[in-house]
Amino acid sequence: MARFGRLVTAMVTPFTEQLQIDYEKTERLIDHLLSTGTEALVVSGTTGESPTLTRSEKLDLFRHVVAYAKGKCHIIAGTGSNDTAASIEFTQEVEKIGVDAVMLVAPYYSRPSQEGLYRHFKALAEATSLPVMLYNVPGRTGVNMAAETTVRLAQLPNVVCIKEASGNLSQMARIVEEAPEGFELYSGDDALTLPILSIGGVGVVSVASHVVGSEMAEMMAAYFGGDNAKAAALHRKLLPVFEGLFKYPSPTPTKAALEKLGVPVGGVRLPLVELNDEEKAFVHSLLQ
Repeated sequence: MARFGRLVTAMVTPFTEQLQIDYEKTERLIDHLLSTGTEALVVSGTTGESPTLTRSEKLDLFRHVVAYAKGKCHIIAGTGSNDTAASIEFTQEVEKIGVDAVMLVAPYYSRPSQEGLYRHFKALAEATSLPVMLYNVPGRTGVNMAAETTVRLAQLPNVVCIKEASGNLSQMARIVEEAPEGFELYSGDDALTLPILSIGGVGVVSVASHVVGSEMAEMMAAYFGGDNAKAAALHRKLLPVFEGLFKYPSPTPTKAALEKLGVPVGGVRLPLVELNDEEKAFVHSLLQ
């Protein structure tokens, strides 16, 4: 089914030379992504450097993306944090802007119990009428949401899918098997997209789609069209890109790759730093 399409891009946030949000570059980036297969945008996720965006910057960014891209693709706003009350208030304000859904990351640093995770997401889901994409990324948050917790949350009417970046295919297979009909699982890891499709995933929330979106769309179309050999060959071809874009702290390599492709999106905010010449050369080599 793929409610938000098969290829969802976790969009970088373009900056000016002064590291303010560049809305003209944002529009050009959206055009580039839509022309290369992206069907939905996650705005102000971790790849969008959400930890360094202020509340007002996020709201302005959501407004601009909705005004520019509404109707062209699905717009999913990253509104989660490790403060349940603040996340509820922010999500409710974002809902008024007209986004299509929200993505809620597991509470980082706090490392709550499974019951704490359930109550956090339940409170958020019940505070909005928007569809909710859960986001499980233990490598960044310090806590893994167990399959049984995801399945429990999937019973809530507006919790419709999960971006799963645990790397645990057994956990993901259990979610696909036990969640109610209509609940969907997206890969949160480009390199695991094809294996996750093979166990019942519907698509990917991607970073690599900034630079190889057309090829990723082709890979998934081949898989769902029954040409597993073609899909596997494309997966193997793209694997160096999938892995290489995370050799250095993300999204710095992706921004460098976009610059090389003629889609400039500016630099990164501290604590991230620009790539040096050797690192840039490696990223540029991926594009060949």
